[in-house]
Amino acid sequence: MEHEIKCNPEFFSRISIGQKTFEIRKNDRDYQVGDTLIIKEFDPKKGWPEHGVYESITAQIVYISTFMQVDGYCVLGIEVKNDR
Repeated sequence: MEHEIKCNPEFFSRISIGQKTFEIRKNDRDYQVGDTLIIKEFDPKKGWPEHGVYESITAQIVYISTFMQVDGYCVLGIEVKNDR
């Protein structure tokens, strides 16, 4: 399955250079290992989607954990499939 998600610029840049290999997300999409994330850089100050999307990254979910998370949230281990 493919999921399109928004990501603030400061986190997006860390994902794009390989420093951030996880996402903490509300698990309202039934994320599964093997799913694809289309991560879109998003500036909340400029709105969605007309003025706030700049670039995107494709990543695969390689690990999921709910350990020590707020109910309904999960940690997604991700592996970037392409660069910006």
